[in-house]
Amino acid sequence: MVLVVLALLLASARAQLTSFDKASLAPLSGSKEQPSDAQPAIAPAQEHPPTHAFWDRTNVLLFSGVAVFRGLDYASTRNMQARGRKEILLPQDVVNNSAAFAGIEAAGVATSVGISYIFHRTGHHTLERWMSIGHISVAAFGAVRNYGLDTRSPR
Repeated sequence: MVLVVLALLLASARAQLTSFDKASLAPLSGSKEQPSDAQPAIAPAQEHPPTHAFWDRTNVLLFSGVAVFRGLDYASTRNMQARGRKEILLPQDVVNNSAAFAGIEAAGVATSVGISYIFHRTGHHTLERWMSIGHISVAAFGAVRNYGLDTRSPR
């Protein structure tokens, strides 16, 4: 506990230190610069306005695409099971329970939107878009794979 308090105090003290400017180095470096010519070492922080609203047209379309392809994944998995195949990524108890499986698909959509929101809030707008694009791609691949599997005849 004492170490945590000490670490917080040191971090606070370090944050309060100001950086030195070129004028304070002039006597040490032998530079002929005048203190009036010195510029601050730290540039003033500039406010960057967000480049777009989170629920803009592009994100709404991407999130809708994620939801559609997760629904297609649900339908293709159920179709695959009806043709005698087994799910390999999730336990059969989950996939055979319609409500649980639909809940997992909905949670996948919500997670994708949530991670995109985190990227948006932290200024990673390209990753925000690519998160949904990647999710759509993976879900589409899974659905195509499920529909493309051969039907197993019952033994």
